[in-house]
Amino acid sequence: MHAASREALATVESHLDGLVRGSGKAVAVAAQTGTELFDVVEVLDGDRALRVAVAEASATPEQRTGLIRTVFGGKVSDSTLSVLNEAAANTWSTPREFRAGLVALGRRAFLRGAEEQGQLGQVEDELFRLSRVLDREGELTQLLSDKTTDPARKRGLLASVLYGKVNMFTEALALQVIGRPEKNPIDDMTNLVDAAAQLQGRSVAHVVTAEQLNAGQQAALADKLGRIYGRAMSIHSEVDPSLLGGVTIRVKDEIIDGSLAGKLAKLRTNLA
Repeated sequence: MHAASREALATVESHLDGLVRGSGKAVAVAAQTGTELFDVVEVLDGDRALRVAVAEASATPEQRTGLIRTVFGGKVSDSTLSVLNEAAANTWSTPREFRAGLVALGRRAFLRGAEEQGQLGQVEDELFRLSRVLDREGELTQLLSDKTTDPARKRGLLASVLYGKVNMFTEALALQVIGRPEKNPIDDMTNLVDAAAQLQGRSVAHVVTAEQLNAGQQAALADKLGRIYGRAMSIHSEVDPSLLGGVTIRVKDEIIDGSLAGKLAKLRTNLA
């Protein structure tokens, strides 16, 4: 996003957080607001003229919010309408970024709902596990990424896999990603994991080992990485026997390869 859109998004995120926390039914408000924001995005996706008009920089904030109330007033909850009005009152760099902002706000509403439910850490872990499943199951991921496949069919396929196995907010976020991806399903899931960790004041470390880490080893690794990066770390680990031994660690775009397989590959390169 450009600077103006980033500033607008930060303002509306703060407004959304206040609405959720200030309500007497925070979990329900977060769930309804998130769901309705995605419904609004669907409406905007089907109406280019409206999508442009609600984010038209040359129009006054009053004109944009008036249009929002005319189109969505009485069709969404008061909390959702309040978020939409706040979004329309701010200036976005492009209509596309306004739309992307609404997607980000819908996702944040669901994450805040999980937080109010005391299950944000669980949702973070479930989203990570789902991203790994998609990474391993190429055929499933290809089907879910196919833009020619009906979004309802893709959501139905994933819902049948997830039903009863994950938190309701994990399921809602995953179905949204599949039905309305911003990048691709795996990257979107990974970004949601990062967002969930960030709301808890942590950064994510994706750790791959030849053997499963126990709880004590994960805690020790989190402490060590926290001292290296100067912030609390959320460890997400998976097992890959092909590493032979050692560990690989990815924090955002930085990769630390301490695996035996990596060391052997480096040695072969040096000897070549």
